[in-house]
Amino acid sequence: MRKEPATLQETIAELQADRAIREGLARFARVLDTKQWHALAEVFAADLTFDYGLGEHSGLAALEANMRRFLDVCGPSQHLIGSITVDVAPGSLTATSRAYVQARHQRPGDTGGPVFDTNGEYIDRWTLGPQGWRITRRDALWQTNSGDAAIIWSGAD
Repeated sequence: MRKEPATLQETIAELQADRAIREGLARFARVLDTKQWHALAEVFAADLTFDYGLGEHSGLAALEANMRRFLDVCGPSQHLIGSITVDVAPGSLTATSRAYVQARHQRPGDTGGPVFDTNGEYIDRWTLGPQGWRITRRDALWQTNSGDAAIIWSGAD
């Protein structure tokens, strides 16, 4: 089946969505690395669902708890998000993105010490609402981990 050429307006809307989604992913990385948990709402919808490999969860409070569980116990981190693809559903208010993530975590107060690295992929569903594009569903698929896991894992649940 041959796809009809997009109108100029549709093309502009798709490009705007693509840019907003890429900016949202970049914002997310910076939120994590600065531990500005209140700013998660700038990237995620309040009613999001997600799975970071620890089972199904929903809501911003659960997402914040998940992030804090690992990042509040470590020192500096750097989350790099790249190789991004964005598929905007034509004529709709939804999109899907896939992005690789590489995250480095350091032990608090030990800048020359061991690190813990994680590598994987975020698969996100986005919806355009009154506040802009927000992630409504995230699946994090982790491929590799290396280093000292105790840097992000206090062992307490």
